[in-house]
Amino acid sequence: MRASSVLSQMALCRRSLVGRGSLSLRPTTGGAPCRYCHQSRSFSDRRSGPLAIYRRMVSEGKLQQDMYQEKVASELEDLLGRLEQYEKEMEGYHEKLVIWEKNRESERRKLLLEEAEIKQQDGVWIENKKRSGFLNKLISRRRSADVEPGVGKMVSYLNREKKLDTVVGQRPVAPLAPKGIYLYGNVGSGKTMLMDMFYGATEGIVKHRRRFHFHEAMLEIHEHMHDIWKNQAEEKSLQSSAFSWIAGLSFDTKVKEWLVGEEKYKKEVQTKHILPAVADKFLIDRRADKSGASILCFDEIQTVDVFAIVALSGIMSRLLSTGTVLVATSNRAPEDLNQDGMQRDIFLEFLSTLEENCQKFFVGSKTDYRRLIPTNNVDQIHYFWPSNSNTRREYELMWHEITAKTGGYITSTTISVMFGRSLEVPESCNGVARFDFEYLCGRPVGAADYIAIARNYHTVFISEIPVMSMKIRDKARRFITLIDELYNHHCCLICLASTSIDNLFQGTEEGTLFDLESFQFETEIEGSKLRRDVLASGSISTGPTLSGIASLLSGQEELFAFRRAVSRLIEMQTSLYLQGVQVFHPFYQQSRALRSSHSVILQSPPSS
Repeated sequence: MRASSVLSQMALCRRSLVGRGSLSLRPTTGGAPCRYCHQSRSFSDRRSGPLAIYRRMVSEGKLQQDMYQEKVASELEDLLGRLEQYEKEMEGYHEKLVIWEKNRESERRKLLLEEAEIKQQDGVWIENKKRSGFLNKLISRRRSADVEPGVGKMVSYLNREKKLDTVVGQRPVAPLAPKGIYLYGNVGSGKTMLMDMFYGATEGIVKHRRRFHFHEAMLEIHEHMHDIWKNQAEEKSLQSSAFSWIAGLSFDTKVKEWLVGEEKYKKEVQTKHILPAVADKFLIDRRADKSGASILCFDEIQTVDVFAIVALSGIMSRLLSTGTVLVATSNRAPEDLNQDGMQRDIFLEFLSTLEENCQKFFVGSKTDYRRLIPTNNVDQIHYFWPSNSNTRREYELMWHEITAKTGGYITSTTISVMFGRSLEVPESCNGVARFDFEYLCGRPVGAADYIAIARNYHTVFISEIPVMSMKIRDKARRFITLIDELYNHHCCLICLASTSIDNLFQGTEEGTLFDLESFQFETEIEGSKLRRDVLASGSISTGPTLSGIASLLSGQEELFAFRRAVSRLIEMQTSLYLQGVQVFHPFYQQSRALRSSHSVILQSPPSS
């Protein structure tokens, strides 16, 4: 098959699904839409599985046959088959678990109330003026012999838990989860395409499923941490809703305070390790129905810094130990993720968890299939180079043509970013925005800002893009993150650059600048805990050493990540990609949903 007749593996797969029935797109609040999700897919229809889709597209000439991709598609098809039975087993498990948790909490409160009755009857907290001198001396002697308060609470808690194990029985055992799949390989080899084929095929089979890109996942982890700390602060008073069942009891105030103390201690034990608590919110807490299995599709797993290693280790361990099935992609094999040796012990635990719960497959093609997309003159007009008077004039003309078609006025506006932050957009008009490179990549902004831009604007203009080298590695790294998010949300990108896409990053070793803000997921909310606080409070080192930072930002990582950005930039200039913007971008999804809701309202018969 000639290269000129071969369409991009990834672009063609996502486009070929358009027009064959309605598409099921992930909510815009959950990140970029899944480009391979069919509605009303029945598992009995074997044609809808990843392997069947892959083979059909190869036979139709829409994909080039690749033995690595076909092997992975076959493994994903097998996993899909095992998930149908696993979903039923998890339904039964969760039904038993709900009953067990309800009975255990009921019995636990009975034990607490029995202890409270004894304390009330003993009169330990009766005011001194109502006690005899002998009783005061006895109480004082008993108190002096008491153990340290924290230890006392721990002993009481553990004794209570042992009694509950006897009364209610042990926690139900979850069924054995099928092993997930970890895909790794070269840029443009089809890893994300295959994962998204699988994710789309799980609709109607697995009840709880999420798809995350790395940046998106790190931001949600941070957001959940903030919420947990905030809730813990709000639950310190007797008036908190968490202790409302205590307020109405007919006990002395001191006895009620004891009950609140016991409840607080239980919560502290349960949330002592914040990352497992965050993990529980990833797939379960956001849904009222806790039954069924869970699937997590995780695109581009990375370990860019200490926070990523700690967070991934804690959260993945929790999810996998509670039965979640992981399908992930990465440019690196699991054992090669942490080449700089950061937090080695924690990383090795993470690696052990992955190996125990996932099979790893190398998508070994050396071909970047995005480069095989047929091009024509029309495809090239969204990337203007070199930056001179002629290309600048064409760039400006395209800005005025596109904004004129929107029918609105060009204005300056402000958009919301996560954690209560905001970002000023200098020029925008009905889903179209314009920036220069320095504004987006020359300031301390990060993934949260880029996600906000990608969700709000279907078309983004970026001018003054320079030739990037290691001397401006901080800006280059931000640019990589920006391209990732624009691509993940399927934005139309129009560039004015100093050089061609292939020559945009020189990769020279000049300079030693580094900037951790290029990896930041932090905010400036007053009083909130940021990831540096997580590391400190969790008895984890506050960050890599200076030599570790220099190694982390050593050129090789930037070159590796930039190859991905270059590959995506190439695809984003093609007509195949551009045709999908109006299908997949959140701006158009929301517009269609709004029109649909208005149509339903207009068609609804008047109430009698």
